[in-house]
Amino acid sequence: MLKIEQLEKLRKAGRVSANAREKGIAMVREGAKLLDIAEEVESYIKSQGCKLAFPCNISINEIAAHYTPSINDKTVFEHGDVVKIDCGAHLDGYVGDTAGTVEVGTKRYTELINASKTARDTVMEFIGETCPINEIGRVVDMTIRSKGYAPIKNLSGHQIKQYNLHAGLSIPNYDDGSTELLQRGMIIACEPFATDGEGLIVSGRPGNICRIIRDRPIADLELQEFFNYIKEEFSSFPFCARSCDDPKATQKVNNLVRHGYLSSYATLIEKKKGCVTQFEHTVYIGGRRGEITTLSDSSC
Repeated sequence: MLKIEQLEKLRKAGRVSANAREKGIAMVREGAKLLDIAEEVESYIKSQGCKLAFPCNISINEIAAHYTPSINDKTVFEHGDVVKIDCGAHLDGYVGDTAGTVEVGTKRYTELINASKTARDTVMEFIGETCPINEIGRVVDMTIRSKGYAPIKNLSGHQIKQYNLHAGLSIPNYDDGSTELLQRGMIIACEPFATDGEGLIVSGRPGNICRIIRDRPIADLELQEFFNYIKEEFSSFPFCARSCDDPKATQKVNNLVRHGYLSSYATLIEKKKGCVTQFEHTVYIGGRRGEITTLSDSSC
């Protein structure tokens, strides 16, 4: 169980993440730049006394996850785009991880958007201590399929620990047969993905999001200083060059990737290029009923 001061940090990180999510979603419109929204979301998180748990993901249409704009990205939203905003804040390592989906100017995908949202919200009604993990997956699967769509089976929610975004348990979007039960004190991210495609994702090109995979001395003193900065600023969390306070960050990050100190996340794409929607909440398992920490001020 978390101590009260730890729980308050978790709650603040969740609330800040949720407000950032809503700010990002409200900015999505035809002709708006992805970069402007990512920077606004991240600036808000920092302005509230939190740090980034990961760069703001803005994934469009068949891209399910792991796209964040680079500093020179000119991409804008187009009419009919289906946009996932996935963002996270942390306060001393306690994380709020949340996502939502919005459509740009049309209503072609309203039911697909509602499928993932309803799946998430249905799980929120019963998630808590002793809840079987496969029951979460079964409900997500059943809810999405009842609306004529498929859950993405090889993307899942996850357990979160202090300074560890993906820790321990996976929270499936289908009944994977697991009989493990949620335990009091756990922090869980539940994130159903729905698609009108096959229900599987494949890896696309390496993206801009990175994480540290090896920590050993670097001969280049300038690069070593930058690496030390990354460890201090982002700890174990994913980051991108755009978030670094260094005009040469892109070059230095690419150098560290080439030499095996960092690993970059591939963009994740639906196998048959189906449209993907996503909704996510972080939940603290403090008792028989979980506490949703990623409710925005407007939804409380």
